[in-house]
Amino acid sequence: MASLISFSLLPKPKAVRSSISAPQTQTINTEKLEDKFGRKGIKFSESNNIPMVELKVRNGSSLKLSLSDAHVLSYKPKVYWKDEGFEEVLYTVDGDESRGGVGVVIVNGEEPKGGSSVISGCDWSVKDTDSDAIDALQIELSCTAGVLDITYIVSLYPVSMATALVVKNNGRKPVTLKPGIMSYLRFKKRSGAGIQGLKGCSYCPNPPLSSPFELLSPSEAMKAESSGWFGSEEGEKPGIWAVEDSVITLLEKKMSRIYGAPPAERLKAVYNTPPSKFETIDQVPFVYIQYDHSFLHLDATSIWYICSKLHLE
Repeated sequence: MASLISFSLLPKPKAVRSSISAPQTQTINTEKLEDKFGRKGIKFSESNNIPMVELKVRNGSSLKLSLSDAHVLSYKPKVYWKDEGFEEVLYTVDGDESRGGVGVVIVNGEEPKGGSSVISGCDWSVKDTDSDAIDALQIELSCTAGVLDITYIVSLYPVSMATALVVKNNGRKPVTLKPGIMSYLRFKKRSGAGIQGLKGCSYCPNPPLSSPFELLSPSEAMKAESSGWFGSEEGEKPGIWAVEDSVITLLEKKMSRIYGAPPAERLKAVYNTPPSKFETIDQVPFVYIQYDHSFLHLDATSIWYICSKLHLE
C-alpha cells in the first residue's frame, strides 16, 4: 500500500513524546566505525553529539544518516535546475530529536491502539558497508527487538536513494506487525502541490502510523483544513473507500489517506494494487514512492522485507 499525509502547515519543533522514543543505551564510537567500515564516499563522524554517516557518490549527490535511530536526515541529489547543482529534497525539523526525513517504524499490530514503535530505543549497529566505484554506496544497520532481528539497508545512487527493511521472526509464535517507511518531502509552494499517477486507485482516509519522526500526530493528520475565513470543509470519513478520479491529486486540503486494494478486493484471486511509483508535482518534479503496509502477519521463523525509493527525474 502507499500512503499520503495531508500537506498541512508543519508544526514548530517540539520534544518527541517519551512514550514513543526511548533513550539509547549504547555508545557509538564513530572513530572505530571509520576505521572498520569507512571507505571512499562513506564517512563516519559526529554532528552535535549525534553519530552520523554521510554517503556521497561520484556526481556529488549525498545522504546523511543518524546511526543511533536509523533516521535519514538529509538527501541532496544533483539537480539540473540549480546553478549550485544540489538541492535538499527531505523536510526535517530539528528539536530535542530530529523529525521528518525518512524514518522506519514497526508497530505491534496486536495492541488495540497500535502503541509505540517496537524499535524505539533499540541499539542500532553498523553491520556492513559496500560500494561500486562510488557510483553506488550502501550501509547496512541491524538491531534486535525481542524475538525480531531487524536489518535496515540504505543505498545511494547518482539520481536516487533507496531503503530496504528486513524483519526476521526468531520466535516460536507468529507476530502481527504494522510497519512503514515514512518519507517527508519538501515542496517549494503550498498551492498546486500534488501527486500524479494515482487516478483509478482505491483509497481510504486512514491515520498514519505513529512514529518518533512524525511531523503530525495521527489525529492531527486526520483533521480537515479550513476552506477559508467564512467556513470549513467537511472532512472525509475514515473507513470509507473511494476511487481517485483526478489525474493530479492536489494535497492542499487532503487529510491522511491510504491507497491500496479494499479488504473485499484482497479476498479475490486477482486484484489491482497502487502503482509502484508516482510523481510529485511542484515547481520541479521528482518521483518517489512511500510504502506503508498497514497490516503484516509474520509467521514463526519467517523473513519479510519492505522497500522504499526516491528517484529524481
